[in-house]
Amino acid sequence: MRRESSTLAFSAFMALLIGSVGIVATLATNSQAILLDGLFNLIYFCVALVTIKVSKLASRPDSDSYPFGYSYFESLVNLCKGLLILGVSLFALVDAVVALLTGGRMISAGLAVMYALFATAACSLTAWVMHRSQRHVHSPLVVADKFNWLVNSVISAAVLAAFCLVLLFEHVGWQAVLPYVDAVLVIAVVVLCLGVPVRMASQALQELLNKTPDETVAEPVRQAVARGLADVETQEVRVRMVRPGRLLYVMVHVVLDVDHPQSSLVCQDRSRQRIEEEVRQYYSPVVCDVVFTADKRWAAPSCGLLVEKRP
Repeated sequence: MRRESSTLAFSAFMALLIGSVGIVATLATNSQAILLDGLFNLIYFCVALVTIKVSKLASRPDSDSYPFGYSYFESLVNLCKGLLILGVSLFALVDAVVALLTGGRMISAGLAVMYALFATAACSLTAWVMHRSQRHVHSPLVVADKFNWLVNSVISAAVLAAFCLVLLFEHVGWQAVLPYVDAVLVIAVVVLCLGVPVRMASQALQELLNKTPDETVAEPVRQAVARGLADVETQEVRVRMVRPGRLLYVMVHVVLDVDHPQSSLVCQDRSRQRIEEEVRQYYSPVVCDVVFTADKRWAAPSCGLLVEKRP
């Protein structure tokens, strides 16, 4: 798929399909592992509807109401996704522990295997489509969806393997073990995959709090700024950046001598253009604000500075 909206719409449809089948399969099998999978996908479908709307907002320019654009909505959606997945996982974990302590639960393994086969194939197909779409679509929303479907594929494959074990245990007559398989499976899946929603929510929260991007992003941008100012004699250069969603916002303060030949507006605009071109070679979309000053206090960190009171 070559468009972000169509890719996200396909992801939403698959979540609705798998979630609906999962709820029906739960009624037939009495499996909490399948219920977890169904609820997970139905919740993700609801969030996906918001994601599609946000993807359209993120491509708009800024407005009077949102003077810095709509990119922060992407981080907000990814934070909600991570927290929702985390919440469902913890709920399933508590329910599974209670089931273990109360004697477990019996399931219909044959129907459960059929559902797990369907879910594994559907999740794997969706993850592959998300991965292929990244050749044409550069979006943190699509990236988050891809990781979701990869995790979902692993979960479904693990559920399939466990249900096949239930059939094996039934065949060899291990009846005492059967009530506990479903609960143990839920606990194992939640513990193994809990890091994914935690990382997703943590990264989105850092973006919302305006934390500097990872050094893998920040350092090349600093080098690009240095190349753009290679022919300019500077006293000091400070580079600040944040990355809400897909947009990288770079603020550069350049301190010059008062009588520097670059003090004219025409020369400064040329330097701004060179800096932006260098940064865009590494990252896009990007907004570069370049401020030239002869006073270091306008470039110094603004937090924690002592402000003298006037009488």
